[in-house]
Amino acid sequence: MTDRRAAPPSGFNRALPLVVAWILILSFLWRIVVTAHEYQMRGEQVMTMLIDLGLLAGLIGMRDRVPQALFWCAIAAGIGSFLLRLNGDDGWWTGHLNFSVLSRR
Repeated sequence: MTDRRAAPPSGFNRALPLVVAWILILSFLWRIVVTAHEYQMRGEQVMTMLIDLGLLAGLIGMRDRVPQALFWCAIAAGIGSFLLRLNGDDGWWTGHLNFSVLSRR
């Protein structure tokens, strides 16, 4: 038998784990910094939670291709995104840390 080695990952395959990690981190920071002004519809709420879960699962599957520090920051951000939902009724519906209703003029 011949010794077959896997081809080195192409540009897309090298960038994908990094993109997934940065999406998790930046979306978590967005939810911390930006105040939500309206509740999500039920479908949108479930969809964003499933997307976060899918990104976390994908990142765990590609953990050997991500630098350790970035991997753990992204894991913490992904778990933090779910923990923001436990921040009261507003957090459950919006996924953001803060909620306020815009005043009408």
